[in-house]
Amino acid sequence: MRVIAGRLGGRRLLAPRGWQVRPTSERVREAVFSALGEIEGAEVADLYCGTGALGIEALSRGAARAVMVDRDTRPVLGNVHNLDLADQVELVRADPADWLGSIGQGRSFDLVFIDPPYRSGPDVAIGLDEAIPGVLAPGGRVVTESAARNPIELPSLEPVRERRYGRTLVTIHRLGPAGG
Repeated sequence: MRVIAGRLGGRRLLAPRGWQVRPTSERVREAVFSALGEIEGAEVADLYCGTGALGIEALSRGAARAVMVDRDTRPVLGNVHNLDLADQVELVRADPADWLGSIGQGRSFDLVFIDPPYRSGPDVAIGLDEAIPGVLAPGGRVVTESAARNPIELPSLEPVRERRYGRTLVTIHRLGPAGG
């Protein structure tokens, strides 16, 4: 598994064997970033980051900073150090929905990735849906990755693009007219 494009393009990402992580495939990451377009200077939150593949890809393509949040940050830690990204990454070891709800209005993100374990996607969506509108910057976007049969639903956001890649469903959202 590698970083696809940008200043780190071609660099290897580590996915520790035996750990409960499912890195976003290169094919899906390429499609997501093609759909997102320019992200230069973006503030990114990678929730349920696992290996950090999505957040690291964003940094490689010009995002300014990324907050990587997961209950276990060890899988992403090696990639952050191997790619010399410690000055651009904040690692947060916490439940992502709890963390998002606790940061309040003090922070905002241009891009939020949500990629929980597929089996728990709908369960975590409730807490995330309540908190995301309060931390999404004007014009910000949220990218969810879930099982096509078990999608993440975020009623507070408007889906603007949805694509299926095998059993994976990727949806790009923004705040709807009522949300901002």
